[in-house]
Amino acid sequence: MADQCCAGKSGTTALNDRKWRRILWIALLINAAMFGVEIVAGVAADSRALQADALDFLGDSANYAISLGVAGMALAWRARAALLKATTMLVFGLWVFGSAVWGFVSGSAPHAETMGLIGALALAANVAVALMLYRYRTGDANMRSVWICSRNDAIGNVAVMGAALGVFGTGQSWPDLAVAAIMAGLAIWGSAEVFRQARSELAAMPAGEAA
Repeated sequence: MADQCCAGKSGTTALNDRKWRRILWIALLINAAMFGVEIVAGVAADSRALQADALDFLGDSANYAISLGVAGMALAWRARAALLKATTMLVFGLWVFGSAVWGFVSGSAPHAETMGLIGALALAANVAVALMLYRYRTGDANMRSVWICSRNDAIGNVAVMGAALGVFGTGQSWPDLAVAAIMAGLAIWGSAEVFRQARSELAAMPAGEAA
């Protein structure tokens, strides 16, 4: 029943839905606020995983803004916006992976308590957003990209909290760096999912509509 409702809301009417737009605005504000919290805490705690998660919040804020910008437009434009978001997810993933490698070479153990506290706060924020977006998870590529971002963020927050426990137990930096690498993998995998669906939507359109 829920899937049918989501599928029925995948067109332009759904994207003009005031509830959908209101959820995107709430998600945008939450993600922008959490970027500020996590980037400060990540630098203070010397945690690569928290810094990576902060940049993820920043990227998601931009993605929600893009989704608001194309809401109500034709499917071709929404699919192109999804391609842009897939590209930003890929760039983020590659940057985080590079940061994890650099941290492995030069980093010291981060502050585990700060990691755990901020990770729990970030998890609460992302779970709230993911629950609001859940009914739209089977929509078009643009809607799906928003859901995938929120889903990946919640998984990443659980991993950050696990890394905090690992750092606390070992006194070493490798759990933090391992989680940063996992978050990079999630971003790259998610970008591939979104890119695939957006390309298939564009390919299925008549030439005039896709132009």
